Amino acid sequence: MKFFIDTANLSEIKEAQDLGILDGVTTNPSLMAKEKITGQANVFAHYKAICDIVEDGDVSAEVISTDFEGIIKEGKELAKLADNIVVKVPMIKDGIKAIKWFDSEGIRTNCTLVFSAGQAILAAKAGATYLSPFVGRVDDVTWDGIKLIEEIAAIYSMQGYMTEILAASIRSPLHIVQAAKAGADVVTCPLSSIMGLLNHPLTDIGLKKFLEDHQKSLQG
Repeated sequence: MKFFIDTANLSEIKEAQDLGILDGVTTNPSLMAKEKITGQANVFAHYKAICDIVEDGDVSAEVISTDFEGIIKEGKELAKLADNIVVKVPMIKDGIKAIKWFDSEGIRTNCTLVFSAGQAILAAKAGATYLSPFVGRVDDVTWDGIKLIEEIAAIYSMQGYMTEILAASIRSPLHIVQAAKAGADVVTCPLSSIMGLLNHPLTDIGLKKFLEDHQKSLQG
């Protein structure tokens, strides 16, 4: 399973890259706003900066338009920024039409805001490169986000769809493990969730014991 970091913060992206586990980045308008990146020129420059850090990984850049012509126009502009840009398109009627058009033109896409297996089938039929089911937000409406990943993975395997399942709205290290077990191809989450996978009390206890024993051996 690939690890993407869900952020527009360059320092966090560099930290994940230095850790050696970064496979890509996902962003959205809210994450750009959080970094106080405003204006199309600045947003595009920021995307390029992200792509420069993640040279060998995909970077999802989201369109703002919700009509077919607007999505196509924005998507073409985003795709020109770098070879590793993936155009992020919402799961709406014109979004599906645009994904089909992008696929015919060799432009890769990430279908976002997915909350059902039916939506996942539409995105795969249209030729989406990635599909982003929102695990945490599904949990918020008292359903099971990980169960949704399992359903989509089963359907994609049975039907031979090539779209990769990118588990989004991940809120904890446990979500990451569960998404991997459920069949997600990619997980995107804050760096804090990834770093949380490092933590276990027995690791801390074991390391403390090893260091103490090492000091005793030095004292002879």
